[in-house]
Amino acid sequence: QKIAIARAMAQEPKLMVFDEPTGNLDSTTSVEVMNMFRDLNRKQGITVIIVTHDPKTAAFTDRAINMCDGLILEGVAEELSAKLIK
Repeated sequence: QKIAIARAMAQEPKLMVFDEPTGNLDSTTSVEVMNMFRDLNRKQGITVIIVTHDPKTAAFTDRAINMCDGLILEGVAEELSAKLIK
């Protein structure tokens, strides 16, 4: 994943979209990747969109938009963060 992200960064994107970026990673590497995404957003101003089923991954985001039964439900990741990330 880190190599794919680095390759994408070479293009100097303003927007990056990831589908289940931590799906095949161990928990330690997942945290590293999510911290990298957070840094890309906060330090370089890159918009990062992540599609995930993992609430721990979603908890790293500043904003989460949830779907249930085909409907979009807007939520705030801070609520999840308080419960899932220690």
